[in-house]
This record gives sequence, C-alpha cells and structure tokens, in this order.
Amino acid sequence: MVSTHSPLVFAFGILGNIISFVVFLAPVPTFIRVYKKKSTEGFQSVPYVVALFSAMLWLYYASLKSDEILLITANTVGCVVETIYIAIYIVFAPKQARTFTLRILILMNFGGFGSILLLSHFLAQGETRVRVLGWVCVAFSVSVFAAPLSIMRLVIRTKSVEFMPFYLSLFLTLSAIMWLLYGVLQKDLYVALPNILGFIFGVLQMVLYMIYKNYKTVIDDEKLSGSKADIVNLSMSETNVCSQPNSDEKGISDTQNELEQKDQDVKIMEASNQGQLSVKV
Repeated sequence: MVSTHSPLVFAFGILGNIISFVVFLAPVPTFIRVYKKKSTEGFQSVPYVVALFSAMLWLYYASLKSDEILLITANTVGCVVETIYIAIYIVFAPKQARTFTLRILILMNFGGFGSILLLSHFLAQGETRVRVLGWVCVAFSVSVFAAPLSIMRLVIRTKSVEFMPFYLSLFLTLSAIMWLLYGVLQKDLYVALPNILGFIFGVLQMVLYMIYKNYKTVIDDEKLSGSKADIVNLSMSETNVCSQPNSDEKGISDTQNELEQKDQDVKIMEASNQGQLSVKV
C-alpha cells in the first residue's frame, strides 16, 4: 500500500488541503454582509449545517485510520469554519429561522452523529468499523450532490452564469481532482468515490460556463436601476385605490417580481455552492 509518506501522495494531500481551505472560506463575503446588515436576508442555514455534519463524519473516519493527518487537518478546519458560520447565522437570524437551525443542528449534528458514533463503536470493531463508516461517508456525500445539480439547473433555466461563479466552480473541481488522486494513490476507495462525482459535476459546470458565459444576465443592471427609481417615485406620489392596476403599475409589479425572483436565485446559488462544499473531503 502507498503510504501518506510517499512524496506524491503527500503533495496531493497538501494541495487538497490548500484548495479546501480556499473553498471553505468562499462564503465569507456572505457572512460579512450578514454581520454588517445584522440580518440573514432570507439565506438558509441548512447547507452550513450539512457541511459541518460532513466534515465531522470525515474527521471521525480519518481518526480511525493511521497516518491520515492530511484528512484530519482539512476537516478540522472545515468543522471550525462551518461552526463559525452557523454561530453568526444563529445570532442574526429571525426567531423562526434561528429555532429551525437549532433544531436541525441538534437533530443532525448531535443526534445523528452521536448515533453513528455509538453504533459504530459498539457494533463494529477494527477494519469493519472503518469500512462501515467509510460507506456512511460515501452515501452521505453522494446524497448531497443535489447541490451542484440544482445550480446547473438554475444556469440552464436562466441562461446565465451569474449564479455560478467561475472561480468557485474551478476551485471545487480542483479540490475534487486533488482528493480523487489522493484517494487513488492511497488506495482509499471511500475518499476516491465521492470525488469522482465531484470531478464529473465540476467538468459539467465548466462546460455550462463556456456555453452561457456570453449570454446577457437575467436582468440588465441599468434596467434594474431605472426600475428601482420608478418604484421609489411611485411610492412618493399620491395614489388612488382602484380595482384594476394601470399599465405603469403592472410594469412596476412585474419588475418587482423579477427582482424578487433574481434575489431568490441568488439565495439558491449561495445554498447550492455551500452544498457543494459539504461533499468535499
């Protein structure tokens, strides 16, 4: 068996760690905005809770194997970063969202992980425990691949790559490649398998980017700016209550709907991107 002391394995592991750190830090601008506005603005916490659960699983798996310090460092950083994200979210989220986040955090990260920990400890020993936990990690990683599927569907629907940042997709693909090669050289099936799918979806995202990169954005910035001004002007003017809106009001209503749809698409993109982080080792 190839050891992690092999220069090639060590190199891929180090590169995988570096790229994973960059990817883990991708949501930082989102949480800076949350902190400044003192509001979560409708963003969901589920992807961050899922990412934390995934990092906890892989950290436990790595701790059961000898010479897996590179997996341990990557997922330790992941646990710390995701915990900080969730803490910030809980502080600034409205009451309903905060309660929901705490519930799924307790259910998944304490109840779910605790159950896996106890069952694997008492019902399996040695290599059997490693294999069982390895397949649990693989099954969970594969199950959350709805995230890249969701963002690809969004790109195809809107014919716009504004919801799929190129560099994030690139780093996610590079991360999958590094951990895939690490798993193959280490002869670790459980590390390699989920990153095969990660590599495939990463390449598909790059292809979609090349196809749609020259398309116009969903709503032109100038049109948005002008429409917002119209909405402000309308709110400042005196209006009479009537049963049917006139054509100007209908146009403004349509623009409001477009703005709301775009805002929702941005939130889907944020959640999808973070969901992709959770499938990385």
